Amino acid sequence: MEFHNNRTQTEDYLYPFSAIMGQEEMKLALILNAIEPRIGGVLIRGEKGTAKSTAVRALRRLLPEIRVVRGCSCLCDPDSPLRACPQCEAKIKEGIYPESGYIKVPLVTLPLNATEEMVTGSLDIEFALRKGQRCFQPGLLARVNRGILYIDEVNLLDDHLVDIILDAVSSGINIVEREGLSYLHPSRFILAGTMNPEEGALRPQLLDRFGLCVEISGEGDPESRVRLMEMRDSYDTNPVEFAARYLKEDKGIAERIRSARERLKGVIFPQRLLGLVSEICLQNNVAGHRADMAIKYAARALAAYEGRSAVTVGDINRVAGMAILHRKRDALPPPPPSPGPVDPDKHEDPGDSDEQKEQGQNSSPDNNDVNNQPRENGEDPDGESDGREEEDYQQG
Repeated sequence: MEFHNNRTQTEDYLYPFSAIMGQEEMKLALILNAIEPRIGGVLIRGEKGTAKSTAVRALRRLLPEIRVVRGCSCLCDPDSPLRACPQCEAKIKEGIYPESGYIKVPLVTLPLNATEEMVTGSLDIEFALRKGQRCFQPGLLARVNRGILYIDEVNLLDDHLVDIILDAVSSGINIVEREGLSYLHPSRFILAGTMNPEEGALRPQLLDRFGLCVEISGEGDPESRVRLMEMRDSYDTNPVEFAARYLKEDKGIAERIRSARERLKGVIFPQRLLGLVSEICLQNNVAGHRADMAIKYAARALAAYEGRSAVTVGDINRVAGMAILHRKRDALPPPPPSPGPVDPDKHEDPGDSDEQKEQGQNSSPDNNDVNNQPRENGEDPDGESDGREEEDYQQG
């Protein structure tokens, strides 16, 4: 892979990935998703000004170019015909193999004012009725196939749109349905969402759909903050020269990602370690099984990134926190005690009413009819209420 292939002038001004101070968990989570997209994306939570968006944009520069079918709106891979869009699939069935070329990995930023049609694409119903053919207008999920989808302030996005995007992340396809017509195309991408918790939270159902989650904050010691200011001044003064200083480190990370992708299929996950993954999830009261799978995928990606052929306990421990952070729950309350056996002899007949009990009391030989007559103020001779006012209140 040639790292400088088709590099645009804009990329010369990007802040380098390796120049980002600290935030090691965030950078690792992004790298692991670049190696294994089945992890399910990463949610980056943190305060403003902590390089969240900078890291996502810098990641694109580390990824190798992709081979695509020329003219395909879904950026289909000519080497994967089983994941082709309907147009490319039809050509392949006819024995027509379209031309292909290499492009940079697409990076699509989702605007907060996006509509459902902007995200999924749309079908031209009038054209379909007139010509008898489907006419698909691609949306963002087509343009981002095999790329990176970046959602800034994902917690402010409409929940329905987040659901659509997360469905595509988990299934690898986008389905558009309009007026009885449907269109399906591949949509496999790395999802990176950022949010500031101070501006609102995500529903637990949506949180669970993100494979990994990291929390970041600003540097806590004065020396690091001074160093950060110096680096920023240097970048602002001459961004091209600044980026060139970190080119070797970025190139090293890019090569490790490329090698890890090739090595990933051969990485073994020992059977005995699956139990450890399950224990971690159970101890944190995680609902469902997405966390288990995220840990498994991330641990394999980490082993591949570090050049190993098998997952270790250290790999699991290193990624488990990122898969559990947004899913762990407080200890569940104990179940209520089961009722004991019922003794039919001691079981009270529900037909015994208060009226029957009252009649039993009135028939007592110790009761005197005169003494039991209520006075005008509603009290009995002993000065106690006869309960009628309370009964009338309850019935009212």
